[in-house]
Amino acid sequence: MNIYEQQASNRRMTAIMMAVFIGFFLVIGLGFDFFYLNFNPAGASHLRMNSDGYYETQAPGAGATIPFGTIVALLIGTGMAFNSLINGPRMVLRSTMARRAVPSGDKERQFLNVVSEMAVASGLPAPAAYIVPDPDLNAFATGTNPQNSVIAVTEGLLATLNREELQAVVAHEMSHIRNYDMRLMTVSAALMGAIALLSDFAGRSMRYGGRSSGGSSSRSGRKGGGAAMLVVFIVWIVLVILAPLISRMLAMAISRQREFLADASGAELTRNPLALISALEKIRQAVMPTNAINNGVAHMCIADPRGSLIEEKMGFAADLLATHPPMEKRILALKVMAYQASKPQS
Repeated sequence: MNIYEQQASNRRMTAIMMAVFIGFFLVIGLGFDFFYLNFNPAGASHLRMNSDGYYETQAPGAGATIPFGTIVALLIGTGMAFNSLINGPRMVLRSTMARRAVPSGDKERQFLNVVSEMAVASGLPAPAAYIVPDPDLNAFATGTNPQNSVIAVTEGLLATLNREELQAVVAHEMSHIRNYDMRLMTVSAALMGAIALLSDFAGRSMRYGGRSSGGSSSRSGRKGGGAAMLVVFIVWIVLVILAPLISRMLAMAISRQREFLADASGAELTRNPLALISALEKIRQAVMPTNAINNGVAHMCIADPRGSLIEEKMGFAADLLATHPPMEKRILALKVMAYQASKPQS
């Protein structure tokens, strides 16, 4: 894909992701309404929790007619999504304790110069440059559009990389900005937080509201007509438990694909894939975690902040749970680019 196709793809992906998360909000909210608040607008019979904490079939015509749980879930979800679009970059920087880079030292002056150079190369406004107080090697971009974008690097990365390697990392992050990856990742981080919050609330309601599934099964069996609703209830319980994991896996899958694209686009900006290979090798060797960056924004970084050894794992399970593709695969792809770029012209 060219740059415009990538941008259009990311806009579509942002809309699809928001739609999927809204679906999660609806399912969690409606289930809570039906099984805890006795929502029953059509007068149909379904499971409800009685005063003893057991589930039984609710009589037709009984129950609330306003889905309060669904309304609250949607308000929380959409509120957090829009808040991420407005305040997302500020929230991410605050969570990492990042500070604005200043041209007082040689390394930070070099960082500011490299950011300006890559902004010119990409044809974008120069993003704000921030420093994360952490000795590990890492970097990330955040923002919702190129006008309010930010590139942040750790103190360890700034101290370890030479100028060409730093330029390659900044070009990688600039590619995330140019492709609108950072908006997609910022929104997904906020939506993951909303899903985790609602799932935790629903889970607490189950723990404190009911006694056991055995009581639920026997009572609904005696009432008759509740077996189907019991199955729906169990599916809802499973979805509530797995919703945070599913939402995280969705965000991580998108993040892994974005990293490959940003590597290629960054190498295109610098015309020097070997510099990014060298930078990734140094990041790979720094196996200590980036403690200043929490797991909520891990998918926004150039490398997994939990430690690069995690990225060495391969296989189906690793592909599902990793925030980044294996470093070995990324380096191999860049080496192929370097070989093609160095082939003699026929």
